Amino acid sequence: MKFFVYILESEIDNSFYIGQTADLEARLKKHNKGYNRSTSAKRPWKLIYSEICNSRSEAMKLEKQLKGWKKRDAILNYINNHRDVAQSG
Repeated sequence: MKFFVYILESEIDNSFYIGQTADLEARLKKHNKGYNRSTSAKRPWKLIYSEICNSRSEAMKLEKQLKGWKKRDAILNYINNHRDVAQSG
């Protein structure tokens, strides 16, 4: 089963949210309907990047790595350097 690591950007304040899921489309809908307490206040969200992983453990490892980068520039740099190898939004 494939999993996705995704990066959302708030259209309210341009902050990022990083997560992982097996169903990217359904997960984005849940974020934008306010089902996730940590993201409901900054709706709407737009998908700016997604990357396919071969396992949940691989997705969780990448998610943890990206969440560890607190600077916006580091995340944007990752996105720009990986667009050609990932499925992007």
